[in-house]
Amino acid sequence: MRAYRLAYDGRPFYGYQRQPDVPTVENTLLAGLSAIDVVESANEVPPNYAAAGRTDAGVSAVAQTIAFEAPEWCTPAAVNAELPGSVRAWAAADVGEAFHPTRDATRRTYVYHLHAPDADDDAAATAAEALSGEHDFHNLTSDEHRTVRDVSASIEREGEFLAVEVAAGGFPRGFVRRFVGVLSQVAVDGEPPEARAAEVLGQEPLQGGRGVPRMPPEPLVLADVAYPGVAFETDEQAAGSAHEVFEAHRVDGLERVRVAETVLSGLRTED
Repeated sequence: MRAYRLAYDGRPFYGYQRQPDVPTVENTLLAGLSAIDVVESANEVPPNYAAAGRTDAGVSAVAQTIAFEAPEWCTPAAVNAELPGSVRAWAAADVGEAFHPTRDATRRTYVYHLHAPDADDDAAATAAEALSGEHDFHNLTSDEHRTVRDVSASIEREGEFLAVEVAAGGFPRGFVRRFVGVLSQVAVDGEPPEARAAEVLGQEPLQGGRGVPRMPPEPLVLADVAYPGVAFETDEQAAGSAHEVFEAHRVDGLERVRVAETVLSGLRTED
């Protein structure tokens, strides 16, 4: 058994999990493993294959973790051989037969980059603190069961963005994006942070205009999945390839920003 760390740009994909007729990260990964003869076809999974979690459509990852019974030669660089640049394996660890990347994860950490140049950072921090700890978060998910979670959250100002880090052993469906939705309501829309947090954590279901918005998926990144006792070793060749790909994405994004700023500047009218 070997575990691998995967980084991917989630924007071109309809989520991680395999689906018919639409591109997903898992479809892409299995096609790549088929092309290097780890499996016989892209419709198969390797023996004892599993993944840490199922990121939603548009969500990216630094440390999505998969595991399967792998040939000795199947390094992260080998996994990348037939994958597009948007999906990169970059580290691996040999693990025991009983290892399962979903069940054995003790902590999952997401980071959401909330564009909020004029936000009330103190209000966002107050709400994040009030929502941290063990609570029943039934108002932040569509799930009907297992809604009690022990969550920690922190916020850091990064230019025009608030980087919202949310960590827990696991998350119910849509949780992080709704968690950030509460912070946006208090930091951008001006709702009282402590009162709104108390309302969200209350027993009454929030519906209609008092419901919590689910923020867009594209700013969300699966930043880490923790496995005590598992030592991932970085594959320098594979990590270098991933760095080149995402550096190119970064430069492309900066160029898009500059173009948009030039257009915005030209659209300004003189007083």
